[in-house]
Amino acid sequence: MTKVMLIDDDASMQVLIEQIVRRGGYDFCCASNGADGLAMLRAARPDFLILDVMLPDINGFEICEIIRGEGRKVPIMFLTAKGDIVDKSIGFKAGADDYLVKPFQPEELLLRLNAHLRRRERDREGAARDRRPEVFSVGDLEIHFGKYDVRLGGEAVALSSREIELLEVLASDPGAVFTRDQILEALWGSKEAADPNSITVMVRKIREKIETDPSKPRYLVTIWRVGYKLADRL
Repeated sequence: MTKVMLIDDDASMQVLIEQIVRRGGYDFCCASNGADGLAMLRAARPDFLILDVMLPDINGFEICEIIRGEGRKVPIMFLTAKGDIVDKSIGFKAGADDYLVKPFQPEELLLRLNAHLRRRERDREGAARDRRPEVFSVGDLEIHFGKYDVRLGGEAVALSSREIELLEVLASDPGAVFTRDQILEALWGSKEAADPNSITVMVRKIREKIETDPSKPRYLVTIWRVGYKLADRL
C-alpha cells in the first residue's frame, strides 16, 4: 500500500494528517523530530513525505537537503505556519516539491497529495517504458511489447488479448516471480476485480499454445505456492 510519512512534533497535527491520509486510502507513519524522522524514512521508504519546517532538533530545510543528498527522490511537501516567500524559496532550493501553509483545508492537502502521487506513478511508468526493450525473446518465444504480438519460431501465436497482456506482465521482469494478486492488479487494476482462478485458466491456455509439452513448461513456469514467472533463459 502507498505509504505517506509525516515529520511534525505537533501531536494534534499528527492526528489530523493521519485522519486525512487514511481517508484517502493510504498507509501512514510519523515521527516527532528530525533524527527519528530520518531513521524512519530510511527504514520505511515512504512514497510521500510531509515535512514540518520548525522541529525541535533539525529544521525541515536541513532534513530535506539530507534526503536529497542521499539521492532519495521521494516527493516532499513542506508544512509550516510561515507563509513568507523567503521561506518558500529556501524550501524549494532545498529540494521540496510543494509547500502548504497552516492552517489549511483537509481537502486541499488530500488533493495535492493525490496529484503528486499520480505524477510520481506516471514518471515511474514512463521510466519503465524507456528501459523496456521493444521485444523480449527467450528460446523461440518473442513478445513484442505494446503490439499484442507473440511469436513462436517466427510464427504468430493465437492468444487472446488478455493472455498476451499476462505474458507482457511477466516479460516486464523476466525471471522474477509474480503472485496471482500482482497479476490481477496489473491486468484488472485490483486483485478483487477477477477470480484468482482465472489466472490459472489463462496460464493453462497459454501453455497449450507455446509449450512443446504443457505438462513440463519451459517458458511459463509455476513457482509452487508463490506464483508464475517467465523464464529468462532456457
